[in-house]
Amino acid sequence: MSEGDFASRQAWFQLLGPVQLLAGSRPVPVGGPGVRGLLALLALRANKVVPLDDIIDALWGHDPPATARTIVHGNVSHLRRVLRSIQGDGGDGARIHTRPPGYQLTVDPSQIDVHRARALLEYATAAGAERRASVLAEALALWKGPVLSGVPDSVHAPELEDLRLAVHGARVDADLELGRHAELISELTTMVRENPLAERTIGQLMRALYHAGRRADALAVYRRAARHVVGTLGIDPGAELRELHDRILRDDLTDPASSKEPPPRLVRVTPAQLPAAIPRFAGREAELAWLDGLTEQARHGVSVVGVVTGAPGVGKSTLAISWAHRNAGNFPDGVLFASLRGFDPAHPPLEPGDVSTQFLLGLGVRPAELPEKAHERIALYRSLLSDASVLVVLDDARSAEQVRPLLPPAAGSVAVVTSRARLDGLVVANAARIRALETMPPADAVRLIEEVAGPGDYDKLAELCGYLPLALRVAGARLAASPQWTVEDLVAELADERTRLTALDVAGADVAQASVRAALDVSHRGLPEAVGALFRLLGAFTGVTIGPHLAAAIGGTAAPEARRRLRTLAAYHLLTEVGRDVFAPHDLIRLYLRDLAESELAATEREAVLRRSVRYYRAAADRARRRLLRIVDPLDFTSSLPEEASPALSGFDDALDWFALEWPNLLETCEAAYRAGRFEDAWQLARVVHTYRVVRPLRDEWTGLVELGLAAAKASGNPLAHCWMLISRCAIALTFGVDGGGLADAEHALELAVEVGDKRLLVSANIHVGAALSSSQRYDEAIERLRQAIDETERTGDLALRGQALNNCAEAEKLSGRYAEAIEHQLGSLAIDRELGDDSYAVVSLNNLAELYLGTGELAEAERCAHQAIDLTTSRGFVLQEGVSRAALGRVLRARGDRSQAFDQLKLAEERFRDAGAPWPAELRDELAAAAE
Repeated sequence: MSEGDFASRQAWFQLLGPVQLLAGSRPVPVGGPGVRGLLALLALRANKVVPLDDIIDALWGHDPPATARTIVHGNVSHLRRVLRSIQGDGGDGARIHTRPPGYQLTVDPSQIDVHRARALLEYATAAGAERRASVLAEALALWKGPVLSGVPDSVHAPELEDLRLAVHGARVDADLELGRHAELISELTTMVRENPLAERTIGQLMRALYHAGRRADALAVYRRAARHVVGTLGIDPGAELRELHDRILRDDLTDPASSKEPPPRLVRVTPAQLPAAIPRFAGREAELAWLDGLTEQARHGVSVVGVVTGAPGVGKSTLAISWAHRNAGNFPDGVLFASLRGFDPAHPPLEPGDVSTQFLLGLGVRPAELPEKAHERIALYRSLLSDASVLVVLDDARSAEQVRPLLPPAAGSVAVVTSRARLDGLVVANAARIRALETMPPADAVRLIEEVAGPGDYDKLAELCGYLPLALRVAGARLAASPQWTVEDLVAELADERTRLTALDVAGADVAQASVRAALDVSHRGLPEAVGALFRLLGAFTGVTIGPHLAAAIGGTAAPEARRRLRTLAAYHLLTEVGRDVFAPHDLIRLYLRDLAESELAATEREAVLRRSVRYYRAAADRARRRLLRIVDPLDFTSSLPEEASPALSGFDDALDWFALEWPNLLETCEAAYRAGRFEDAWQLARVVHTYRVVRPLRDEWTGLVELGLAAAKASGNPLAHCWMLISRCAIALTFGVDGGGLADAEHALELAVEVGDKRLLVSANIHVGAALSSSQRYDEAIERLRQAIDETERTGDLALRGQALNNCAEAEKLSGRYAEAIEHQLGSLAIDRELGDDSYAVVSLNNLAELYLGTGELAEAERCAHQAIDLTTSRGFVLQEGVSRAALGRVLRARGDRSQAFDQLKLAEERFRDAGAPWPAELRDELAAAAE
């Protein structure tokens, strides 16, 4: 393939102008505004998963059509076809993948104009002025008109305008540095006229006029801008613009094109205030490189602020101090350091004015010269650093307000801030870069222990420490201080969750620096009162993750307020937002939470958390299951939870997503209820959750849940509970082809139904007895019993049970060779499935019809039903049923003589059975072998 052919097969995504997909330079039609909007949303977040809910919100706002999900699914399929038409079916190139909870465009970012523009801007920061101007001009050329043209008005990306302004401003700075003053005046004048509040552009125009010999015009520009700012906003222009005005008045503005001399140093003493670093520093290469990047940016004429944030004990201070020692030589005017005591349990946070006193003394100001007022000391500090290249390390900050007055003002300076809080305010107001410090990779964690304790086999020890640096250092210190302790001894102590946090203390050391529990205590005690109260309650919840609705139920508040409190906990790094509105604690924080709940919550409070979580999950799962399947049991808990307190589950897909996300919590809550002796809660929750595994069977998990529910039902002494859980276990046997088909359970359930005297329960039990008889090859008995159930449900008008009876009767008739009766009954079942909108049962009906038509030799009908079933199973994610559907299609294709395609379908079917934990039937194994011959 020639280079030109290769280029023509590369997809190029244009967002900076009319949204287009191009093959090389040739536009490729993709469709209307909705499709282009979807393309833009995926490209803006390239290589990241874009949740389906976010796509719908962006395309339709708060009023999406009922078919929004279907429209998006269809448009994704269309875009996939378009990409294949450009790139072919090979593995390279852009691809759209389904990644729960949405979609992901995997693509080389250089194929997207937005990412290309960002890359050019980043590259330019390290280039000389000539190259910088050229590169930034290339970046600006990527804008082909108003961004995101041709997409729905609801699709917004305001960051693209910020990017354009950043690129343009940097290009103008480069041109000013090159002395192109006269050429810039016209361009900048137009821009200031269009946006008279853009102070950066105003300052650039003033510089261009001044250096072009038009000092009076530069001052006039300032006066007009000042009048407009005061008249519009009621405030003075910013400090930087006022300072530029003053320098033009004094006629002391240096032309960067005529002088490359460094600015005069005003610092009288070169401070070196860093505390000692640890002797050996393991790991953190990526984070050190990120900090190095701050220095590189500062070298190109900007003042940079970097925030290192993370959980207690994750090594923020160690990283910042170690890096600062390595890089102190890059800052000729010195290094300033202050511990701001933001989370010090023994002292209040330091005020900026007090820190400025320390810094001024370090800069050589005599005590007698220190201004009395705090704001005057801060002003003097800034003045002394106005032309200095310094590194300022501000450790353990509590808030952006505590930090902001201490940031160095001069270009070429760097401030590194560490904090347990995220300090988002510094990002908004000071363009700070944030690096969230995570736990260490396993290999680096082992290296860290080795640095403290010497060589050894520390893999398991590092794992039990949760790869948290503080815990790793404590474990290493314990081994180093007590040679009689072996690694195996310490691993055994840490393996017990009840004693793990106690084991991660070093006796006699500074508690705040040598105890994981103490480090977490500091963060916990620093929380706002309401947030701290929720944090303690979470310790009594035994699940894996927490979301706003569950937190609201546990904390007795509304979901929006619970979401705000969870995000506050995430901002303090006591929880991690692992998905959209899904929060989870680190393992050691989870143990700390459990201990906290046991020590600070009364038994009644812990019981209330379990009661509320069971009530929430029982009602929410009941709502969700009713969107998956028609419900035949009498349990209804939906009224126990108001709509606004429940997750929004608009349809089948939402319910599936909810169950998949909450499944570990549902199992854990069910087990917790059983352990606490709340047997009614346990079996009821198991029964409503069981529906999810009917739709998406996974044998081991489903069996464990139902066995737990059955044990709870027996312990409750409630025959109704016992009956329904036996029916649940029978469903597992029928689904996975267990020997006997659960006949003993079905017959026992029937006995209990007679005892209870519930006629509807009696019919349901009889249907399961009939299905189990069929599975045991007692076809005549099965058909007789199921036809009785059909007659009974026809008499009562119970469509849900009638559909089940028809389906099971058709299955028994198919296995006994009575195809005509089976087809009639299966078509009746399918009609009910569609009337009730029940895709789960419709798939079963379509699969059975495919088998039946194959048996009668109607291959075209059989293939049609199999394809319909595959479309439905793949769109809904029914793994086991997809295997059944593909097996049916494989048998049909083999009957038509297409052995190659039959083999492919049967192999896929085998994989799906394996994914669901279901045995691969012997007859299908034979079919596969025959297709392979």
